[in-house]
Amino acid sequence: MKVSELASRTGVPASTVRFYDAEGLLPARRSSSGYRLFDDEAVDRLDFIGTAKRLGLPLPEIRRLLDPWEHGLCSDVQGELAPLLDRHLADTEERIGQLREFAARLRRAQHKLVAIDRDGPCDPSCAFLGEEHPPTTNLMALPLASASDGPVIACTLDGSERIERADRWRSALTAVVARVAIPHGVRLTLEPAVTRLAELAELAAAESGCCSFFDISLHFGDPPAMEVRAPSDALALVHELFGEPEA
Repeated sequence: MKVSELASRTGVPASTVRFYDAEGLLPARRSSSGYRLFDDEAVDRLDFIGTAKRLGLPLPEIRRLLDPWEHGLCSDVQGELAPLLDRHLADTEERIGQLREFAARLRRAQHKLVAIDRDGPCDPSCAFLGEEHPPTTNLMALPLASASDGPVIACTLDGSERIERADRWRSALTAVVARVAIPHGVRLTLEPAVTRLAELAELAAAESGCCSFFDISLHFGDPPAMEVRAPSDALALVHELFGEPEA
C-alpha cells in the first residue's frame, strides 16, 4: 500500500503516516519510484500506536513498546506497558485532585461574592474571593524575586489562574514527541498531526504576558517545534511547566 491507501484504510491522516515513518515508528520500504510502501502489518501497527496515544503515552514511550510488540511475547508488552500506565494514572489522579481543589476555590468565590453587599468601589479584599484563609498581609506589596542583572522572576497570575494555565499547557503539550536541552532552556518537538498551533501561539503569548522572564518561540517547520528559555534562576520553572529535556 502507498501512504494514501494506508491512510484511507486506517483513517490515520497521510501526514501522520509520513511522520511516523520519519520517526521510525512505522518503517516503510521504497518503490523504484521512491514511493513509501507498507504491508498489512502496518495496519495493526497503526492500531497499536493509536491505542497507546489514546492512553496518553508520548511517542518516546510508544517507540519503546513497539520492539516487544513486534518481536516479543504479549507478556513482554504487558511488562513494559504496566508501569507506564501506573505512572500516567497517578499523574491523572493528581490532576483530578488539583481540579477538585480549583472547583472548591470557585465555590468559595461564589459564596463570598453573593455575600458582598457594597455600593462603593471594590477594595483589595475582592482579590481574595476564592481563598480559604485570606492573607492578612497585602501580597501585592511584597517584593518580587529577581535574577541578578536579569528580568524579574515573578508571575502575575494568582493560584487558581496558575493551576488553570498549567492544565492548559499539559493538554497542549501532549503533542510533544521529544525534549532536548538548549542553552538556558528546552526545545520541544511536536507531532504535526495533533499539534494545535493556534492554541500554542495563544498560550505562548499569554505566558509571556504574565511571566515576562520566559522567552518562548514557535518554529512552524516540519515538524513544528517550540523553544522556551529563561534566566538560570528560573530554569527549574521551565522544566516544571514544559518538561525536562530527555537529552
